Amino acid sequence: MRYNRILFDADDTLFDFKKSEREAFKNTMIHFHVDYDEDYHLPIYHNINSAIWREFEEGLITQEVLKVERFRRLSKELNIHFDVAAFSDSYMEHLGGTSFLYEDSLALIQSLHKNYKLSIVTNGLTKVQRKRIRQSEIAEYFEYIVISEEVKVSKPDPKIFEYAVTTAESMDKSSILMVGDSLTSDIQGGINFGIDTCWFNQNKKENRAAIWPTYEITRLAELKDLL
Repeated sequence: MRYNRILFDADDTLFDFKKSEREAFKNTMIHFHVDYDEDYHLPIYHNINSAIWREFEEGLITQEVLKVERFRRLSKELNIHFDVAAFSDSYMEHLGGTSFLYEDSLALIQSLHKNYKLSIVTNGLTKVQRKRIRQSEIAEYFEYIVISEEVKVSKPDPKIFEYAVTTAESMDKSSILMVGDSLTSDIQGGINFGIDTCWFNQNKKENRAAIWPTYEITRLAELKDLL
């Protein structure tokens, strides 16, 4: 068996983050008395949120600033006034209360747990991720859950992978596999750390990033066969 430890990203890898985000954003907008139109408001938020997380990955903004700044930009874009700090707190509370697994996640993790040590490495926010992951059906199968906000370093910085491994135990990097959906954070981060990577490309996107994973799968269930 080539690998003995598998590091998983959380959102859009094991968890259906888009579904959680959709529910949390809708409930927050309604809470702040916005006449919510998902087809109009959600794409605007998606664009703002994607851009600001890219800024975070590039080290241009901190997570602490990110939490509120995305909603400051949203308020400006929509020309709607609300308390952005309160909006951020409400959104994270709603998001932390949602935990939707992909169809294959539970069976895969239960199966892999028998032969591999499993950990989660996520760039998410502590208030959101601890609650979402802890209340999920797969929580008990992970030895460690490493959240970037807690350890003050994020993917693709190799230090977060080093933290995940040294927290567990010292081992040969050749025995570790990183699985995630993001080429720029999960796959590039794994490459930066010097471990093999598996790109979960469920939407069959074209790789235009010139970041080359060791493996590529389009369904989570394929990972078991690959191993």
